[in-house]
Amino acid sequence: MCGRGSLTRVEKELEQRFGSEFYSEDLERYNPLPSFNIAPTHRLPVILQEDPLHFQPAQWGLIPSWAKDASIGSKMINARIESLKEKPSFKSGLLHRRCLVPMDGFYEWKKGKAHSKIPYRIGVKNFEVFALAGIYDRWKNEKGETLLSFTVITIPSNQFVSAFHNRMPVILLREEERQWIDAGETTADALLHHLKPYPDDGMEAYRVSDRVNSVRNNDPQIIEKSDFKEPNELF
Repeated sequence: MCGRGSLTRVEKELEQRFGSEFYSEDLERYNPLPSFNIAPTHRLPVILQEDPLHFQPAQWGLIPSWAKDASIGSKMINARIESLKEKPSFKSGLLHRRCLVPMDGFYEWKKGKAHSKIPYRIGVKNFEVFALAGIYDRWKNEKGETLLSFTVITIPSNQFVSAFHNRMPVILLREEERQWIDAGETTADALLHHLKPYPDDGMEAYRVSDRVNSVRNNDPQIIEKSDFKEPNELF
């Protein structure tokens, strides 16, 4: 599962990293970056298959176009790779509505002895920005307003992440990011080829404060390394 993340870079840095730009009107009305504690229902800049040269704000939690109301989005923050070709919510998106979801870390909670759960920030080496593989859709409410939303694809964890959770988000290799949103990729099997666990030796993690547990906390202290140690580690 992937249910919390960080994106601590600003728009200009993302433009340089991905070679895509922000629409000026989005920058005027929507400016959430940097964000140290991203959660479902929050908005993130994503790069859509239909418009690979621009970032667009989208809500985390997929709301299919056929949904009766937006509440379904809170249950669809992740899409398991095993169900991409089967579930109606994901099948069409896999073929026609893929996106890149920039982050520079995600959080998982590891079971401890003295504390029930200890939060860790996980990312690629040096916590560089990476792109998660996602699927998006557009949904209209009763007023005719359109909401763009996305879900993050998950896969069984590599050995590194398995110490924290049995599933992890699909972190695309940098050379495969544009291939993932290439409209020329038309078969499900060809697309699934890009979805694999990130190399173990390319990842790192560290403990963070319990402050990350509350989505109301969103400041640089969230990503600071915690010096907390369990009693069995003190000696």
